[in-house]
Amino acid sequence: MAIRKKGQKLRRPSRKKAEEAVETLLLWAGEDPRREGLIDTPKRVATAYEDWFSGYGDDPVSALQRTFEEVEGYDEMIVLRNISFESHCEHHMAPIIGVAHVGYLPSNKVVGISKLARVVETFARRFQVQEKMTAQIAHCIIDVLKPRGVGVVIEAVHQCMTTRGIHKSGVSMVTSQMLGAFRKDARTRDEFLRMIKKD
Repeated sequence: MAIRKKGQKLRRPSRKKAEEAVETLLLWAGEDPRREGLIDTPKRVATAYEDWFSGYGDDPVSALQRTFEEVEGYDEMIVLRNISFESHCEHHMAPIIGVAHVGYLPSNKVVGISKLARVVETFARRFQVQEKMTAQIAHCIIDVLKPRGVGVVIEAVHQCMTTRGIHKSGVSMVTSQMLGAFRKDARTRDEFLRMIKKD
């Protein structure tokens, strides 16, 4: 088996290969892929994967390129709460379902709020671990917008834990990444955490 070198681009298999892989999994699970209810399942799964993992084809940086500077000197915190997302665990390929809260302190420009949601969506639509996704969102925003600080908090339910293995329902995981003023200034961090607190 050839070992891929770091940075080397992977060759993407054909859709036909993807559908054959789904058929193999159905057989391995003990099913008959030829029965009526499963005949089109490989095609449906491949189509679903195109949706679920569309983040690999999207660039989160480009979502933040269009900014606005005519904001009458506004320099207070901007927070977008409860950005719902669906992702998939890279260890078990099981769904991760949750919400992200994103805040930043603008320096001299702001970005449309839908673009913050787009950044979350792009990283979510890849195989993920929640800790990495939290950091990716925060670093993308601070690197592109150059704000005085960024805060990201994610709360999610991992179905690799609720539907398999230990089978613990009602458990959610919370991660946070604070950069710039959100890390250095306790008052800024506290303000952000108060703003995202559930009513």
